[in-house]
Amino acid sequence: MPRPFRTAAPLTLALPLLLGGCFERTQASVDPTVLPVQVVVVALADDTATRAYSGVIRPRREADVGFRAAGRILAREVDVGAHVAAGQVLARLDPTDLALAVRSAQADLSAAQAQATQAVADAARSRRLRADGWVSAAADEAKQAAAQAATEHVAAARAALDLARNRLGYGELRAPTDGVVTAVLRDRGTVVGEGDPVLRIAEAGSPEVVVQLPEQALPEAARTGAAVTLWARPQQRIAAHLRELSPTAEGRLRTYEARYVLDDAPAWVALGMTATLHLPDAGGEKVATLPASALLDRGEGPIVWQVTKDGALRAQKVVVRRLEQDRAVITGLADGARVVALGAQKLDPAARVRVADTRPITE
Repeated sequence: MPRPFRTAAPLTLALPLLLGGCFERTQASVDPTVLPVQVVVVALADDTATRAYSGVIRPRREADVGFRAAGRILAREVDVGAHVAAGQVLARLDPTDLALAVRSAQADLSAAQAQATQAVADAARSRRLRADGWVSAAADEAKQAAAQAATEHVAAARAALDLARNRLGYGELRAPTDGVVTAVLRDRGTVVGEGDPVLRIAEAGSPEVVVQLPEQALPEAARTGAAVTLWARPQQRIAAHLRELSPTAEGRLRTYEARYVLDDAPAWVALGMTATLHLPDAGGEKVATLPASALLDRGEGPIVWQVTKDGALRAQKVVVRRLEQDRAVITGLADGARVVALGAQKLDPAARVRVADTRPITE
């Protein structure tokens, strides 16, 4: 009787090999995913934008004026906002005490003159008596010295009288120059000392814009083309030029005070108005305007993804000149370059992309 197991054993051992050959498959290589991107085409243009800084309209000169004599303010002749002329009376002191001081000085002068007359007569008699030998030289010298002292006392009394009369005239506070009253610091009935400020006068003339400039704006501070707009009429631009720039920075803000004179300022410009100073940026350089979403910073400065013709990405370093809401003005790109406009932070240099849409720069 035959033994089937001897014949089937080789077939049983070969069966897994045959089945393995039937299930063997060739694995296809997977290409990297090509990502669709939105790009913007770089269009270089001259940078004609300006930098803006807030400021305030101020007079060129403003001074606190006060009486050159002490006393009680009897009257104030002007109010805030009044236009005054040089020499105009602004306020008056009570003249009672000042007039008494004049009378006292006059009396002192009369007494000094009387004493001087007596001393000079005594000195003349002493000189004659000494010549005749009736008075010693020492006594005569004393008389001559007394006469000289009395004469000097008269000069001092006369100077005191002039000073008292001047103080009586100082009882009227007069405008030192043409201008406008910007503040009342002391009012009627107030007792003031000599030199205490009573009124503030802004000198008449072309108004100025006072602004605080950061240190990076100093190179453009004196450049021609500066203009000023006022919040009262923002549509009207007024030409201006730099008159004064502080040589040192302010202690807390580290800014530099600058004063710009308004050229042909309109009559409606008033002191204290809020103004905006526009300074032109440095010219001669081409800039590109891109969406702010195109910028990326991986710790080595701002970059953008530039799309090459074969769909590869190339990191291009750029310099940000300024940010304008949702746009960025930059340098460092060639005209006509294609830059990824959206989703730059989700890409890496190994990615392959295809241009799905071109975004207008004006969006």
